[in-house]
Amino acid sequence: MLPLCSTRSCSLGKIHQARREEAPSRLICSLPDSLRLVVILPTPGFCSARYSLALILHLSLFMVYALRVNLSITIIAMTNGTSPGSLPNVSMDVCPNHSHAQPNGSHREFPQGAPVYDWSSKTQGIILSAFFYGYIVTQLLGGYWSGMFGGKILLGCGLLSTSVFTLLMPLAASLGAAYLIGLQALLGMAEGVIFPAQYTLWAKWAPPLERSRLMNLADAGCTFGTFTTFPVAGIICQYLGWPYVFYIFGGIGCVWCVFWFLLVYEDPASHPCISASEKEHIVSSLANQGSSHGRCLPLLAMIKSLPLWAIAVAYLCNDWLFYMLLTSMPMYMNDVLHFDIRENGLLSALPYIGNWLGTIISGLLADFLLSRHVFSTATVRKLFSGLGMLLPAISLVAVSYVGCDYPAAVGFLTLSMTIISMCGAGFNINQIDIAPRYAGLLLGITSTFGTVSGIIAPTAVGLLTSQDLLTGWRNVFFMTAALNLFGLLFYVTFGSATLQDWAREDTAVQ
Repeated sequence: MLPLCSTRSCSLGKIHQARREEAPSRLICSLPDSLRLVVILPTPGFCSARYSLALILHLSLFMVYALRVNLSITIIAMTNGTSPGSLPNVSMDVCPNHSHAQPNGSHREFPQGAPVYDWSSKTQGIILSAFFYGYIVTQLLGGYWSGMFGGKILLGCGLLSTSVFTLLMPLAASLGAAYLIGLQALLGMAEGVIFPAQYTLWAKWAPPLERSRLMNLADAGCTFGTFTTFPVAGIICQYLGWPYVFYIFGGIGCVWCVFWFLLVYEDPASHPCISASEKEHIVSSLANQGSSHGRCLPLLAMIKSLPLWAIAVAYLCNDWLFYMLLTSMPMYMNDVLHFDIRENGLLSALPYIGNWLGTIISGLLADFLLSRHVFSTATVRKLFSGLGMLLPAISLVAVSYVGCDYPAAVGFLTLSMTIISMCGAGFNINQIDIAPRYAGLLLGITSTFGTVSGIIAPTAVGLLTSQDLLTGWRNVFFMTAALNLFGLLFYVTFGSATLQDWAREDTAVQ
């Protein structure tokens, strides 16, 4: 819709706006050199449309992960302390029972009206893994659809579907584990389109020297949702009953979708309130990357691309660690360290507080290094990936040796999840460097590899820990550390940040 003003009034408005913009510039120029940098740095972004998009995506991904992880903590109340193994030779009490839970691990403080299910550890592992059965199906489709139809509609529909499916979780659980597994798979399919759609949006909104900070600010919503949901879900389980976790979070998700569709715009050109200078800044900085892809894709060239394989392998190995902790950490807190559900929710959330802060800070640091030309883009991506994969692997090995030293165990797990956030400025956004036109599709491809880890990791944890908890968890931590080291070596060897020939708009489709 055109602005309701005359040509003369619009011209006057532009003159007044120019004068308002010049006044701060004159003020800044009059400051001493020591103070000028402090004033200039914050001004370009924080009141801009692109930072508003980052904030909206931050809150949207908060909801996405709140809906994703609530079952990880709720399943403890749903099974009411059902032990991970029922064999008489299982060494259950590896650590002293220091919490307010009963000695046998059963939590009688839950509301009486909430149903309880007798699911074995293997069944619980399959339920937690079922999300990724559906998630892997729509990763590639989400990347393709977002390139065809845009990221706004696809992400909004994915979030709305996820919220509705969450509301149905108590009903599915009452019908049986098979129904809950099926609904978890549907929920995974709904969420599978969200991250490829987000990358498609950022390919149109994020200038190259601001990608790390903008995308990491948005992605930090994932860990914000995680560390908020764990303790809140534990409190809701204890005082209201576990079904209310799904009702409350599912309802909030449905309401938030209304704001998403009202506030988000596909690109700067369609945004009604963006300033002319910001629009020009974004469009000019992205001029060389080309427009979104059409129906035809350079699939053969993608398959042959070693930089793309490097990102995919890094996703596969690193996401094993992330998803293992995301879905199984509450079980470790319950079964090995014997925290009750309130302590469990709080302590399971601590690592994600560090991850949230680390994600934001690492994005700012990466863009600082790039803008100051301290390192090349490829070096920054590999440096942050190296720190984000090597140090968490070392921390997990340390966890396997601290035994029942509760502060040390929680400390190393927190360190592991904090440092892994550095990958957000590493291989996690490398797709936009090598092929911005296909950012959503490539995220779908590489995230598919990561989703394989999400499918296998919870089930592997259930199998490895079903015989002996202490030995089983040690094997889980060692396997995870080894995978991270392999993925790091592969990425450092074959990774790149150069725009690929097959990703140029003027290149013939193969």
